[in-house]
Amino acid sequence: MLSALNSPRQQLAEIDHALLWSALLLLLGGLVMVYSASIATAEAGRFTNHQPAYYLIRHAIFLCIGLVAAAVAFQLPLTAWQKYAPVLFLVGVVLLAIVLIPGIGRDVNGARRWLPLGFANLQPSELMKLFAVLYAADYTMRKINVMHDLKQAFLPMFGAMALVGILLLKEPDFGAFVVIISIAMGILFLGGLKARMFVLLIVGLLIAFAIMIIVSPYRRDRIFGFMDPWSDAFGRGYQLSHSLIAFGRGELFGVGLGASVEKLFYLPEAHTDFLLAVIAEELGFVGVLTVIALFAVLVQRAFAIGRQCVQLDRLYPALVAMGIGIWLGVQSFINMGVNVGLLPTKGLTLPLMSFGGSGILANCVALAILLRVDWENRQLMRGGKL
Repeated sequence: MLSALNSPRQQLAEIDHALLWSALLLLLGGLVMVYSASIATAEAGRFTNHQPAYYLIRHAIFLCIGLVAAAVAFQLPLTAWQKYAPVLFLVGVVLLAIVLIPGIGRDVNGARRWLPLGFANLQPSELMKLFAVLYAADYTMRKINVMHDLKQAFLPMFGAMALVGILLLKEPDFGAFVVIISIAMGILFLGGLKARMFVLLIVGLLIAFAIMIIVSPYRRDRIFGFMDPWSDAFGRGYQLSHSLIAFGRGELFGVGLGASVEKLFYLPEAHTDFLLAVIAEELGFVGVLTVIALFAVLVQRAFAIGRQCVQLDRLYPALVAMGIGIWLGVQSFINMGVNVGLLPTKGLTLPLMSFGGSGILANCVALAILLRVDWENRQLMRGGKL
């Protein structure tokens, strides 16, 4: 357990500062850009009482809650997270099922992904990403000696992920499904799943995704809209076309903070899914490159911490650290790819930056766990006790 001799100031001095500062810069940058991207929407909205700072205030509250939760999560040793990982995963599955119950789950734009809590809405799929990391790492540890066996190592996890996938696709939340599958499969691969089985799995997933797109007119329209947004710029290609216009207007240094035109009711979801487009328009290529660099630092440090765990023979923390790196890397890549037209439109936010309480909470707790892994590594290398 945490030694009583370690004060919060001592703990802060013994963590990865590159990881900490890159995360804080993304969080604070997100707060500024959410305010900039949402002013017009908030000022025009009746449910916001026409307050320009409505989304800023709520995002700041979510950020404070997330940081408090992160401080608490940092105090828990990785052994505790491993012990309760199956329980947390089960809680996530139950929440995903509850959100589908008519009258309980909240519908927004044709999707039922939220549980109303009065003061805010809880999005279970965001929490499920964190629970998937913890559970997949624990599962891999329990199956570490049979990772070569398809039946014993892969099929039980396949069943668990299939259940989660069915619930997510019912919402529908295809983007969260892709991220969670990437987390689970990535951790299994890092845990020793044979390359041949991994390749077969990837091929099978690609076939399954293709079938889901073909049989769903909604997803099929999104694919066609992504391939040529200008063919129907006022219909299925509307979001992407305006996102690309925002990138074009930003050029190298942007039009200036707060001076975006696309956020003025042209670009839907400017403060959530398409926040990067507003960053591109206002801060230009330099601003976008800065965001990419900060995410690159986060992912690199996550894998570096994981490799350090392997050297210290701490396999569960290693898989958790790398799983968090996979999560943040995959989700940020998908969001950026959607914004620049490399990928079909998904309902995925930019981690740590976009507006959304559940996402900020899950991201902050995940980073706190990652910092805890690094802190425990440092204690062991110093010959101390956890």
